[in-house]
Amino acid sequence: MEQEITVQELLKLPQDSYLLIDMRDAYAFSYGHINGAVNIAQEALAEAVLPQDKKLILCCKSGLLSRDAAEQLCEKGYDAYNLSGGYVEWLRLKLENCEITDRVERSIRQKFHQTLWSRFAKAVLTYRLVLPGDKIAVCISGGKDSMLMAKLFQEMKRHDKFPFELVFLVMDPGYSPENRMIIEKNAAAMSIPITVFETDIFRSVYNVDRNACYLCARMRRGHLYKKAQDLGCNKIALGHHFDDVIETTLMSMLYGGQVRTMMPKLHSEHFAGMEIIRPLYLIREDEIIHWRDYNDLHFIQCACRFTDTCTTCAPDRPVSKRQEIKQLIAQLKTVNPQVEQNIFKSVENVDLNAVIKMKFNGKVHHFLDFYDTEGNSGCE
Repeated sequence: MEQEITVQELLKLPQDSYLLIDMRDAYAFSYGHINGAVNIAQEALAEAVLPQDKKLILCCKSGLLSRDAAEQLCEKGYDAYNLSGGYVEWLRLKLENCEITDRVERSIRQKFHQTLWSRFAKAVLTYRLVLPGDKIAVCISGGKDSMLMAKLFQEMKRHDKFPFELVFLVMDPGYSPENRMIIEKNAAAMSIPITVFETDIFRSVYNVDRNACYLCARMRRGHLYKKAQDLGCNKIALGHHFDDVIETTLMSMLYGGQVRTMMPKLHSEHFAGMEIIRPLYLIREDEIIHWRDYNDLHFIQCACRFTDTCTTCAPDRPVSKRQEIKQLIAQLKTVNPQVEQNIFKSVENVDLNAVIKMKFNGKVHHFLDFYDTEGNSGCE
């Protein structure tokens, strides 16, 4: 028999009277979860040892898969309930009338000064990402990285070392109402004045069978460039961090057969005078997660229409290449704690005398082209 419980009812229960089970995968759970929840993914639930003397409250993203799971547990004799609306409903209520600007900004200036603010400032200075007179579109996807980037830019603006302008730009490519709500409420709670514009990208790629994610990313980038340009911006800022850089480097080698990395800034090929900048370039993802959890912040994991409903919480969802690389780096780190830093340094210390071929401005150069020339140091 189906049993439902609302978030409001859950919050009134004594904590020792129930077990809250979050059925989403570990990756989604790590992005944010209800306080006190335990993570038992859907595929593991049937074999899990569960208490008979407590209410079992099942939670997924929106309360769809957890409804069926709760009913199955009831049939086995458990006192099981589905959390109506799931994690999204809990998050919606949490964000109602929430105002956390002072706490978030104070944490950046104090507790995370070295790990976040100083590394942000170092990247801006080292790679000359922000210059006097720039007007920057700070692109906000709604996740932890872009939200932190927005707050760091606000902190930089507060220092007022030289004149530049900011536009906090949110593109809605077809978000569900729930994800749109989370982005808007988080921005309001942290005093980020967002500019939202809408596109139909998700609808355009919905029926694409191959490389849908690649096509979606390209289309999103193009729309961001165009809107930023219309607003008078000369740069768009993206929230890629240090871990993204080293993962991209390894992915290029292992899956792309080439040595290349994610650059801290790039000129646009199709929008004259526009640049991409990546000011989180030197910031570690672990520190972003630490900042998020320290401030009890909850962001969307992925707002893509393909992963927007509970049906995609299924255990047979394929592991992405980036997730494979994350796992590989984690394994390598157990043997060599410096492996991440070494991957990053490898693209800062390229010895052109020790590569077989290189490409520069589209032209391929072979080591034999220079092998017998004067000054070549290709010797042991």
